[in-house]
Amino acid sequence: MNRRKLLVAFGLGALAEALPALAQPKGQVWRIGFFYFGSRQSALETGRYNAFLQGMRELGYAEGKQFVLEGRFADGKTEGVPALAAELVKAKVDVIVATGTPLYGVLQQATTSIPVVITVSPDPVSEGYAKSLARPGGIITGLSTRNIDLDPKHIETLASAMPKLARIAVLWNATNSNHAPRVKNIQAAAKKLGMQALGVNGRTPQEIEQGFATMTRERADAVIVLTDTFFVQQMRQIAELAIKHRLPSIFGVNEYPEAGGLMSYGQDITANFHRAATFVDKILKGSRPGDLPFEQPMKFNLVINRKTAKAIGLTIPQELVLRADKVIE
Repeated sequence: MNRRKLLVAFGLGALAEALPALAQPKGQVWRIGFFYFGSRQSALETGRYNAFLQGMRELGYAEGKQFVLEGRFADGKTEGVPALAAELVKAKVDVIVATGTPLYGVLQQATTSIPVVITVSPDPVSEGYAKSLARPGGIITGLSTRNIDLDPKHIETLASAMPKLARIAVLWNATNSNHAPRVKNIQAAAKKLGMQALGVNGRTPQEIEQGFATMTRERADAVIVLTDTFFVQQMRQIAELAIKHRLPSIFGVNEYPEAGGLMSYGQDITANFHRAATFVDKILKGSRPGDLPFEQPMKFNLVINRKTAKAIGLTIPQELVLRADKVIE
């Protein structure tokens, strides 16, 4: 009897231990970091945050069930980036989706083991995030934007809208490591066309406002806004200042004309966030980021806001309007 009771006790004990395991949902709940250099509001308003979530849903991941999102937003301020990166590492996330050049180098210093999927990078090889686009070889993979290739196209598009274009301002951000060489490239390209290009730095909202005053004082005819996550955060401010100073403007992100800017020529960056989910999916299923090739854009879109053109007294030539992928009336 004692032996039988002992066996029953062991059996009941084993069953008691098994019940919590049986109650657990099948599969692991992954922790995904969403690290964004701009503000949370900017990520939401542009649809980028939700585009990533939608991509995950389409791949069978339900937030709160198959994964939880650890969001960190730098609000365009570089000084807080290292602490936010450290928080994500401490949270033991399985993968980080990152947006904004100032974040990438910090993440390389913060971790050597957590995979990073970046949503935008003009040239990840020259910036030191990948050995090659085909085989990155490290912890970072994702999507390249080839923005540097668009600079001559931005000059050309502005010239098509303004045949007498002679002096171009370039709004750039000194905290973005790829901006300084891009300003030089634009200046060289403008010089070949008999134009001048003036670099104007804007690291804060106040500097952006002061920068537009400088553009007017220096008699700029138009402004190219270099692609930057902080500038995306400040899109409405930039668009309003361009209208206030009656400066035709062009940006490399398609959300800009929607925010009141004159024109944009570039890829659909929001789609990159949707695509980032496929990288995350592959990594969670065992792929190494260093083996996943960077994706490059296949299509660039021209968007024109004719309401803004009217507000600054500019008539957009019909041939340019016909070339546009979208016209906001």
